Amino acid sequence: MDAQNDVNRGEFTWKISYFTEQDATKLYSEAFTVSGCEWRILVFPKGNDTDHLSLYLNVPDSATLPYGWTRKAKFSLSVIDQVNNETQHEFNASESDWGYTTFIPLTELHDRTGGYLANDTLLIKAEVYILTVTPPVNIQPARPTDKFDSYFTGLEELVNAAETNGVGVGSSSCHQDGALAAEIPTVEEVEKAKQSLKECLSDLFKLNMKERLSEALSTLSSARTGLSPEQQIAIETFRANFSDFTSDFLTFEQDNAEFELHKLQKDRRFFTMKKSHETHVLYKQLMDDLTKEEEELKRKMEEVKEELKRKMDGVNSRRNKLLSDWEILLVDSDEAKLGYKDEMKKLAEAEEKKRIAEERMSRSTTAWSNLKAQFC
Repeated sequence: MDAQNDVNRGEFTWKISYFTEQDATKLYSEAFTVSGCEWRILVFPKGNDTDHLSLYLNVPDSATLPYGWTRKAKFSLSVIDQVNNETQHEFNASESDWGYTTFIPLTELHDRTGGYLANDTLLIKAEVYILTVTPPVNIQPARPTDKFDSYFTGLEELVNAAETNGVGVGSSSCHQDGALAAEIPTVEEVEKAKQSLKECLSDLFKLNMKERLSEALSTLSSARTGLSPEQQIAIETFRANFSDFTSDFLTFEQDNAEFELHKLQKDRRFFTMKKSHETHVLYKQLMDDLTKEEEELKRKMEEVKEELKRKMDGVNSRRNKLLSDWEILLVDSDEAKLGYKDEMKKLAEAEEKKRIAEERMSRSTTAWSNLKAQFC
């Protein structure tokens, strides 16, 4: 399918471990959501009455959907990097799964040279593109912090589990044989060896007491008096396994040191993980505060927008009035302009008439003056 970034498109990869050991006739993946609709992959490991691997896309909640529901989707099912088949189907109550009964021959799937089952693990990928959904599904838009909430919710569960679970360490018993038998010790030497043994046994075994313990055991094992039969048996039994005891202790010391190192590293990782979670909680609170601040600013912006709208309406009203007056002025000006041109024309005509009249009047005045001079 063509790659597009929209809420109607999604994909899911299902990892099936120990695939060849699966005895079930069919297996379902966990549900995944695309465009508000739940889906899951259905596979028949040994084929659906066929010698092929059978793959289907299934609607897991079909029994609880409203009467008459449908989901038309274009989808592809693929064995990762190997086989990819694409089809389209309208899912409904009677056909809640659709796919390929003969997806790939089982002989080809199980062929080691084919590369389908790496480490006996099968990877199946589903890509779904929703075309129509009846009845429609309301999809909540994703928030930018959703991925953080999802991750740190899982981290919080891990932190809580780590805080409630303690780490127990088992103890191991150690035995070691001692030195070779020595000469028969004196009573004083036996008592001294018994005291030395008591002092060694009063504390945990340490490497620096190995020689002292070995010497005491050697002395007591050679003693003929001063020991009960039970004490003699215990000493001989312990001496017979003294080397194993020392070896076991050294192994324990090494393993314990490794354990303490990992415990320290675990505690450091846990501290970092817990600190990250605490920081996440702080970030979430800061984000909530920013969201409230944003909402308050939006509210104020709406108030300002209303005020600005009223002012803008006033400006537009005055502008419209000005334009109307301007139009009237334009008409009046055009009338004045036409009248002016007409009057200019009439003025020129009147001026010409006046000039002619003045010339005539000048002749008449001259004649009048001559006549007046003759008789007056």
